[in-house]
Amino acid sequence: MSKSRPTLRDVAQKAGVSHQTVSRVINGSDDVLPETRALVEAAIEEMGYRPNAIARSMARGQTHTLACISPNLTDYTFASVIEGAEVEARQHKYFMLSSSAADPEAFRELVDELVGHRRVDGLIVINPYADQRFEFVPKNFPLVFVGVSAHEKDICSVSLDDEKVAYEATRHLLSLGHTSIALVTGPMEEDCSQDRAEGYHRALTEAGLSFDKSMVIEGDWSATSGRDALLSFIEQGRVPTAVFAQNDRMAMGVMSAAREAGIKVPTQLAVIGVDDMPLSSYFDPPLTTMRQDIPRIGLEATRMLLDIIQKKSTATCDMKLSAELVVRQSTSQKGGD
Repeated sequence: MSKSRPTLRDVAQKAGVSHQTVSRVINGSDDVLPETRALVEAAIEEMGYRPNAIARSMARGQTHTLACISPNLTDYTFASVIEGAEVEARQHKYFMLSSSAADPEAFRELVDELVGHRRVDGLIVINPYADQRFEFVPKNFPLVFVGVSAHEKDICSVSLDDEKVAYEATRHLLSLGHTSIALVTGPMEEDCSQDRAEGYHRALTEAGLSFDKSMVIEGDWSATSGRDALLSFIEQGRVPTAVFAQNDRMAMGVMSAAREAGIKVPTQLAVIGVDDMPLSSYFDPPLTTMRQDIPRIGLEATRMLLDIIQKKSTATCDMKLSAELVVRQSTSQKGGD
């Protein structure tokens, strides 16, 4: 059987001092005689003692650990946000825990465990308003929301400027001569879906076009929902000349359905998405999209959270990041080649 790890009291017994003295040596206190410090350090070295970092941090009232809670850990966007958050946390000598909660009750239990037991110094919460999980966030605890605008005066958030992104995507289609532009949204209970719908609406209004609710179909961010949306338009006999899908996966589904129906992209149907996920440039045809720096969202959220923890900033903060239009072969002039 393997020998158990030596404890602080084992070191104290070996050095012939109290465990409080060992603790002072480990924590770098000056209130220890040089010869006593040498005895303790020799015992630590001989026994291979390693202090429990978590216990030490908790004793000081800080764990140097953050947590990022997401609806799931498989979604490309969520995973990229977490990656950016983790990289930034590591730069500041913080450990980042990543966990998922599929529903509000699971979220509540997870928050109770992390915050109630002082396991973390701060939280990043992705998509808190999607299913009312925001109701279970702790009060007066370092917290940053991701994927939403600040709904309340006392929260901080980092998100894509979704209204502007959708406005620019729709303006791109309008600039190509399209006036029959359909919209495939994400789940409309989510803030970003609502904001992107508003940007689409604003672009049409500024172009002097009326808003037609029948040209808007709600999806669920999946390629399948994008495919089903275009098939629905085809069944209704009202195929648009352009589609703005609120993410790249739904855009891919739209193009798949167009291929099945014999509709040529982009000559008969222009398609634009949002994200610029890694495979977007390999779609057939390559997808025009609004490129967002997703890892940067996580990075900025972590910076914001650390500022709150370190009391560098206590003011309300609401950061919105821009996206870049990337034009590829899935969009062209209406009726063009």
